[in-house]
Amino acid sequence: MTDLSITYCRPCGYEKRAREAAALLRERLGLDAELVPGKGGVFEVKLDGKVIARRVKGHFPDAAEIAAAAAAAQA
Repeated sequence: MTDLSITYCRPCGYEKRAREAAALLRERLGLDAELVPGKGGVFEVKLDGKVIARRVKGHFPDAAEIAAAAAAAQA
């Protein structure tokens, strides 16, 4: 079983982005992501304990980029 989580900053309003990414991961790869509320500006996607996508200064990964990173990590 694959362990997939998306940790997002609830106060920052990143929940919508997390839900969109989770929906696309389910649709394209059949993966169910656990949504983990956080704070401090975090947006991080982990697959089997490894960070595959995250928000960094100047860049916020979109749902398609996250799905591509998950597919590449599984290959």
